[in-house]
Amino acid sequence: MAESNDWLPVGKVVAVQGLKGELRINPASEFPERFTEPGTRWLKARGKAPKEIELNSGRQLPGKSVFVVRFAGVESREAAEALVGQTLMVPADNRPELEEGEFHLLDLLGLEARLSADGAAIGTVSDLISGGNDLLEITTSEGRKLLIPFVEAIVPEVQLEDGWLLLTPPPGLLEL
Repeated sequence: MAESNDWLPVGKVVAVQGLKGELRINPASEFPERFTEPGTRWLKARGKAPKEIELNSGRQLPGKSVFVVRFAGVESREAAEALVGQTLMVPADNRPELEEGEFHLLDLLGLEARLSADGAAIGTVSDLISGGNDLLEITTSEGRKLLIPFVEAIVPEVQLEDGWLLLTPPPGLLEL
């Protein structure tokens, strides 16, 4: 069985679409081709190894961040319902090349969040929430969970090699 770090989660199967086996995917990737270009993907149920599945087609719902996909062999609503809750995966070496200033969101997990470059950590990036806008979930040392928009104005600096990112939150954001 492959190690978990051999795989990249790129989306979550969140619902069935219609009666003919289509599924809704909530993306965890900034690369829409992962949901629209046919080819081999893998689905992983909790506690199980990823299983290969062929993506036949996909499209983004207008005005939403959700994709509707069709997998080979999934022809009915019942077959599709059995896949809801599973994670769509690709091999970890299937990472697109990034431009300067771009990051794979999964690389941000575990980074310390600081309010100044030489300051103490206020917490650690514990989760990522993808949707219309990406949010970083930061868990503080007291166990509070902060949701921080991952935009340059609020997260102007990311130091992957040094294991931290800089926050410049607007007044009141950290108190929410």
